[in-house]
Amino acid sequence: MKLTIIGCSPAWPNPGGAQSGYLVEDEGRLLLDCGPGVLARLRERDGWPQVDAVVITHFHLDHWGDLVPWTFGAMFGAGRGTPPPELWLPPGGLETLDSFDGLGFASMLGQAFRPREYEDGTPFTAAGLEVTPVRLPHFDLVTFGLRVSDGTRTLAYSGDSAPSPALAALARDADLFLCEATLAEPEQPPAAEDAGRGHLTAGEAVEAFTESGARRLIVIHRPDELPLEDGVERAYDGLELTL
Repeated sequence: MKLTIIGCSPAWPNPGGAQSGYLVEDEGRLLLDCGPGVLARLRERDGWPQVDAVVITHFHLDHWGDLVPWTFGAMFGAGRGTPPPELWLPPGGLETLDSFDGLGFASMLGQAFRPREYEDGTPFTAAGLEVTPVRLPHFDLVTFGLRVSDGTRTLAYSGDSAPSPALAALARDADLFLCEATLAEPEQPPAAEDAGRGHLTAGEAVEAFTESGARRLIVIHRPDELPLEDGVERAYDGLELTL
């Protein structure tokens, strides 16, 4: 498997950066998340994104926002006539997108993509790869991490998560763990008692990695202004890796 980091910024973009988008290539091409800036970066590569499937981890804008311009471009722009990729959404995702119809694109989504929903813990095949979604805590939003495997190599992608034993399970013995580490210090939970935390510090990401037994950790979703300890690897837009 080949991984290209299209964008890895946190909820606010790093200078010149795109938000979450991770391209995995094997027999097919699979995009994990599609935040603002990702579509433009993919267009620089191919004119129009040449992907077989897109998987969305959760519905915070920095992880799915570029589905909106992608839909309009597929309908009226450079993507016209391009075979629609599969679009895998969290449970209830189709209803969630319908609720955004005021944006004017939900009714067109089914023409730009082939939308469907995945289930927690149930593997599915996308772009020729096996994808297993794992539920993770992220405030009070339904959110998943993803395990992606070609049968030989495994990539684990945290999406966004608060500290949880599920992170180590997600990355268990993976060849590569892409783990977010947005915070300098643990955040205070919001006022709503059931909302909980939503992100990790670098130390918490390293702790999950160590417990998982994964072979390599790369920190993602990290603000440029926050340093990392020596020996902790930071992602950057355009990084290419072969697993």
